[in-house]
Amino acid sequence: MAEENAIERIRCVIIGSGPAGYTAAIYAARANLKPVLYTGLQMGGQLTTTTEVENFPGYPEGVTGPVMMEDMRKQAERFGTDIRFGIVTAVDFSGHPHKLTIDDCKQIEADAVIIATGASAKYLGLPTEEKFRGLGVSACATCDGFFYRGKDVAVVGGGDTACEEATYLAGLCRKVYLIVRKNYLRASKAMQQRVFNTENIEVLFEHNTLELYGSDMGLEGARLLYRKGEPEECEKDIKIDGFFLAIGHHPNSEVFSKYVKVDEQGYIITEGASTRTNVPGVFAAGDIMDPVYRQGIAAAGSGCRAAIDAERYIGELESK
Repeated sequence: MAEENAIERIRCVIIGSGPAGYTAAIYAARANLKPVLYTGLQMGGQLTTTTEVENFPGYPEGVTGPVMMEDMRKQAERFGTDIRFGIVTAVDFSGHPHKLTIDDCKQIEADAVIIATGASAKYLGLPTEEKFRGLGVSACATCDGFFYRGKDVAVVGGGDTACEEATYLAGLCRKVYLIVRKNYLRASKAMQQRVFNTENIEVLFEHNTLELYGSDMGLEGARLLYRKGEPEECEKDIKIDGFFLAIGHHPNSEVFSKYVKVDEQGYIITEGASTRTNVPGVFAAGDIMDPVYRQGIAAAGSGCRAAIDAERYIGELESK
């Protein structure tokens, strides 16, 4: 009976199955750390919701997000990664070994933990957003803008990210609408100037998105509400092929933030160029610690670094 209730001890646990998690698993497995990877609720991470990926090296003809993540999973398994479907619901990083609870029931202990739980894009909450996700709705202009060359698109948001995405898309698209809820932009003055100086960007101040519409083939337009609650309130339709959300991301760090330092937005803070957190033996990789780049290749690179940092930490631990 005691053996049945024994807590499993693991050398290296990886939390998350996006590019950062799978890359960390490949490197950790090749280093003989016998990693166990818990996939989280969305196996394969955000990239599984992306139709075409054309900017990840090694796929000259492009690849769908789900296929690419399946390739990464197979590669991680080939080197011996134990991939398990499950969610880390609680942690105790107060001492060594690190304690983790899986799905509110299973208890495990780990010498090293790599957190690669990513960040989720914020959406407006419209039912039609989900309907057209991957068929015109995107949360990453850098990832998907290429598919809208010569077309009309809209970007929602008024901060630096929204302005950056609008100017990026303006270099590819015929027309870019920037939909701003307020009557001003929150972006820096320099970024605002770039937007106002770009001829094919039209800023729609004081507009809210009511709904998106189209067919089974894809998005065709958006219905907007101008000056909600004011005497001038009126609806307006814009014809667009792409609708880009740029209202922020939410880092999936809540379960760790009691022990691991995070910034004001919730992104895990790492030490210098390393992936080390403030907790010895706990590392972070991918979008959970990167509010700037948010690209699959950048996440994969940090996953590599996290595995190398974890390998060195375990080596030092076992040599004592």
